[in-house]
Amino acid sequence: MKNSCVILLVFLSSLGFMSCSPADEINPNDTNSVILEFENVVGGQRLALGTATYTNPAGEPFTITRLNYFVSNIKMTKSDGQEVTFPGQYFLVRQSDPTSWKITLPEVPAGDYIKLDYLIGVDSLRSVADISQRTGVLDPASYGDDNMYWSWNSGYIFFKMEGTSSRATTPAQNFQFHIGGFGGFSARTAVNSRTISLPITQAAQVRKNVIPTVHILGDVLKVFSAGHTINARSMVHSPAVAAPVADGVKTMFQVDHVHNDKMP
Repeated sequence: MKNSCVILLVFLSSLGFMSCSPADEINPNDTNSVILEFENVVGGQRLALGTATYTNPAGEPFTITRLNYFVSNIKMTKSDGQEVTFPGQYFLVRQSDPTSWKITLPEVPAGDYIKLDYLIGVDSLRSVADISQRTGVLDPASYGDDNMYWSWNSGYIFFKMEGTSSRATTPAQNFQFHIGGFGGFSARTAVNSRTISLPITQAAQVRKNVIPTVHILGDVLKVFSAGHTINARSMVHSPAVAAPVADGVKTMFQVDHVHNDKMP
């Protein structure tokens, strides 16, 4: 009996040691990366470009052939309310390019993060900046035939969704939702960027030896949540008429789960 008690005490002591191990402590001087992983879906199905037919809330069948969107102005909030921002970092998620689905944020201070904010779009300050300051995904020459920039007054296309539908009013039965408008260069335009605010129910725990991955679902069906239909307007190329689609995009995203993975 005595030996059993000793073994039990050793076991309980080891549990206490494990729960208070340095790996679990938050050292304010430590930093590590955070990975934001975007997965685009349609309702409960993973999005497949060009091969699957879906139905939106208005009963319209549609197939998606292209889906791109800019992610910028990222901000993460700790459980103590401290905010960490990532200025000057712009990303382009392209469904056709799986390497773009993961965004890595470097040198994030250690802490438990419970909220994520970001902009779908490119803010006005960077939109009007000299071309020398618009490199990487903001370089208009980098898109090839997948143009994400209007050379006229409205600048970047923040969100692009294209496809086909039997309800489209175009001769080829295709639709194009090109959403942009930051306020305008020389003439005023609508502002159709949207800020996304997402709670992180399972905290993203940044530690010296832990790199969390925040898995974000983007549900394309929500693009139609503000009442826009393919039949009503199959071609959206003007900021003046893009607000209903932009409002739908604002509701697309949610944090599905978090992996707090320890480094080997």
